[in-house]
Amino acid sequence: MIYSMVMTILWIILSISGSDYTNTINELCPASTETLNSIGLIAGDRVLPHEGLPHGVPEWYDWSRRPRIGWGTEMGNFRAFIVWGQVYEDSEGGIAINTRIQIRNIRAYLWDKQDGTWHLIQSNDSVEGGAYREDFVDDINVEANSRIENDGGLSVLVGDGYNFHFWSPDGRITLDPERVGGIFTTVQARLIIDNPYLPDDRAQARYLMSMGADYWLDENIQWRADWSTNGDVAIGRFRYITNEWQAFNMTTLTPLELCQNPPPME
Repeated sequence: MIYSMVMTILWIILSISGSDYTNTINELCPASTETLNSIGLIAGDRVLPHEGLPHGVPEWYDWSRRPRIGWGTEMGNFRAFIVWGQVYEDSEGGIAINTRIQIRNIRAYLWDKQDGTWHLIQSNDSVEGGAYREDFVDDINVEANSRIENDGGLSVLVGDGYNFHFWSPDGRITLDPERVGGIFTTVQARLIIDNPYLPDDRAQARYLMSMGADYWLDENIQWRADWSTNGDVAIGRFRYITNEWQAFNMTTLTPLELCQNPPPME
């Protein structure tokens, strides 16, 4: 049975993509249909190429075209963790001047290899962050154009050479490397109108979102330009943000591991 599932998932990865991939994985690994998220969507955010290319990210960056694993589950000397995400303009344009990106419900889960279960390790209804230079050179950033939304979460505008890099408002937490068997992070986002008295231009908007997480040496150390104080766990697939709420994900688990150990979803 396991061998058959492995071969089937391998065939899926090599032969299909996009919504076909998501639907097929969901058929093999059924989960609740009452949620925005699914095993197929999470698996796709782990292995499929980006739906679009993020503006201003050099092509030699190994995450510019598809998701990839960084430190994964090997923490090295790192002992702290934080969930994060990022929003970019599409490289081919599609800026909408009256469109904002609303973000809510950021979560991070740990697959504990000692007890074999998922643990919620970070959770917040909203996010905080800044507008960072798109290539992250020298960690250059400015205050983001953000606002708190009455129906929950935070909304932002992005552009002019800056993305929106966001994270859990609770800051970093300590992790025991002996327990890290897998990481799963997720958030929800949609497009909303900036000014209700101006035309709705969301149909022209082309904005991309990706999820990730970082390990840090400890909970308080500052960033250094040589990247000696932190490193990413992984960077998930960039997908287009639409008018409807969607879940965006990053995980270190393979599609087969996700089928065998489905993470919590909402």
